[in-house]
Amino acid sequence: MRIVKFVLTVGLLAATSSLARADDWPQWMGPQRDDQWRETGILRKFPDAGPKVLWRVPIAGGYAGPAVAGGKVYVVDFATDADFRKLSAPQSRPEVKGQERVLCFDAKTGKEQWKYAYDCKYSIAYPAGPRCTPTVHEDKVYTLGSEGNLLCLDAARGTVLWSKNFKTDYKAKTPGWGFCGHPLVDGQKLICIVGGEEGVVYAFDKDTGKVLWHNLEASEPGYSAPTMIEAGGKRQLIIWHADAINALDPETGKLYWTIPLKPSFGMAIMAPRQSGEFLFAGGIGNQSALLKLAADKPDATVVYRGDPRTSLYAINATPFVEGGVLYGPDQPGQFRAVKLESGERLWETNLPITGESGGKPVGSGTAFVVKNGDVFFLAGETGHLIIARLSPEGYDELSRWKMLEPTGSAFGREVVWSHPAFAQKCVFARNDKELICASLAAE
Repeated sequence: MRIVKFVLTVGLLAATSSLARADDWPQWMGPQRDDQWRETGILRKFPDAGPKVLWRVPIAGGYAGPAVAGGKVYVVDFATDADFRKLSAPQSRPEVKGQERVLCFDAKTGKEQWKYAYDCKYSIAYPAGPRCTPTVHEDKVYTLGSEGNLLCLDAARGTVLWSKNFKTDYKAKTPGWGFCGHPLVDGQKLICIVGGEEGVVYAFDKDTGKVLWHNLEASEPGYSAPTMIEAGGKRQLIIWHADAINALDPETGKLYWTIPLKPSFGMAIMAPRQSGEFLFAGGIGNQSALLKLAADKPDATVVYRGDPRTSLYAINATPFVEGGVLYGPDQPGQFRAVKLESGERLWETNLPITGESGGKPVGSGTAFVVKNGDVFFLAGETGHLIIARLSPEGYDELSRWKMLEPTGSAFGREVVWSHPAFAQKCVFARNDKELICASLAAE
């Protein structure tokens, strides 16, 4: 009997320990790339003086958010003597010399664990730094720089295990705003948007870098990340490039279906969002489409296409879909709620983006949307972190805190355009000068 009690006690302790373990945020948009933060015990109102900042460390420029995994924080930046704020413009592609760096910090203390740097010359619009959040999987971290430098590094030591240069290895051309498709680990594969001569999308062996397959042709690769869905009894890899939304067999790269969807300037940016039998994508130029996914095979048909008076046209942030409603910033700058199945706009507000209830919206206004329990955390471009309730009935702001100073420049205003990470009951966020960690644990 004592043995049985001992075994039960050990089992309960192990289960409790497992439940209490803090979640990681090992890649862009979180563990499942769905912008859901599943930890419990998170505050619902910021203290008057703001949450406790546990640490802050200096870093250089970049749009790439941090990743948190295994007690470490990974972030990439671009160290340069150039004043990228003065060089930031939509169509300008100035030549800027510097170093792209992969930095690793202790998640609890902010102490630097290792750093890997390499010389890199930029010729892109908005040359502040890398766009892609590191992808951490098991004992490796994968990073993709603005000019197509793909690295696989040892997550504990920072040594390079293998690397690729999209321009020299696959004759890719750097997109106007740089390489932006956050690499996706799927089984043994690392899936990347390359835009090479032999294909838009490549699958590499995640351990060796060997090319497993490549596919698709397009006028431009676009800026959207590889997305995995399940429909029609199959797992489908969704690739939205500058000309069309495509579904591929992730194991072979075989094309299942393709539907034209051409945003202006090749700016396919948001990750297409699945909700049951529907798949949505939209971008600049009033270009959007709701697709109905076939139930019996990998296929899709168009339910509707965008209209300037309806739908949602995302630019810098992927919208959140819940209960048949899309929530997110529209290209003209309003934060909107839109019925998924019809495109009907339910409401709009400037508050998450500009902090003002009225006034003129700002072009390309940005706020990143993350759900935690019954509320949403919105990281606005003004550097505020906001707690709000979003529903078909309206926007209900509960609390806001000035998390970071906006250090970037866009259309004559100062912005933070970097997706935070939420892990260990904390927020990890960066601008072009610092990386911070603040506790969001409820007291």
